[in-house]
Amino acid sequence: MSQTAAIWLVIVLALAAANLPFLTQRLFGLVPLRRPKSLSLRLVELLVLYVLVGAVGLLLERRAGQIAPQGWEFYAITGALFLTLAFPGFVWRYLYKHRD
Repeated sequence: MSQTAAIWLVIVLALAAANLPFLTQRLFGLVPLRRPKSLSLRLVELLVLYVLVGAVGLLLERRAGQIAPQGWEFYAITGALFLTLAFPGFVWRYLYKHRD
């Protein structure tokens, strides 16, 4: 896989993972729950998915060559980007008026 394809894969995966907690009532899109998910559970799910996408990015970086050391700034920026990518799902779940 080329470096460009790996970058696009991580971006698309991050977009899908950031919106997944808000688009479904299932835990991680797989496990059905008895009650609707609360916002706190959605945020925990968002954090776990952020770590998983980061792990995929780390694996792709390791496969491409030497892993660059990252400081707290990297995690602050990628966390903010992940939250920004989650905005459409949040708007759809909590701000859009659904007609039942």
